[in-house]
Amino acid sequence: MSSFSTALKNGHNHIANIIDYLQPLVLLTARIYVAWVFFKAGLTKINDWETTLLLFEYEYEVPFISFELAAYLGTAGELILPVMLAVGLLTRFSALGLSIVNVIAVISLPDMPQAAYNLHIIWGLALLANIFWGGGKLSSDHALSIK
Repeated sequence: MSSFSTALKNGHNHIANIIDYLQPLVLLTARIYVAWVFFKAGLTKINDWETTLLLFEYEYEVPFISFELAAYLGTAGELILPVMLAVGLLTRFSALGLSIVNVIAVISLPDMPQAAYNLHIIWGLALLANIFWGGGKLSSDHALSIK
């Protein structure tokens, strides 16, 4: 092997080791960011429940279920799943649940502004990272040996 290819391989491996070392911190950051966004949305919903019910009845177009059930399920999902996600408890399950909430939010608001839509994509990608790689070493899952 030439000295150039050896140096390239060593440089690549060094960078890969740094990235591997930072992975738990990146996953934790993604979990906390997305959890905070959804938890704040849930707090907003319970802060003015009458308005929440009106929005689910007249503004959001949630398919297949009544607007009341959609309001309760959406709010519960936005309050319970983010807490689980933030601490990394059943990370894949909670990230998958919030992904469903995220997709339904996009589907149920047909006139969503492009900027809001872009944020939903970012949140979805952060959730996907936690679905595929779990909570990482900085999670309750890791402490409890949950895959």
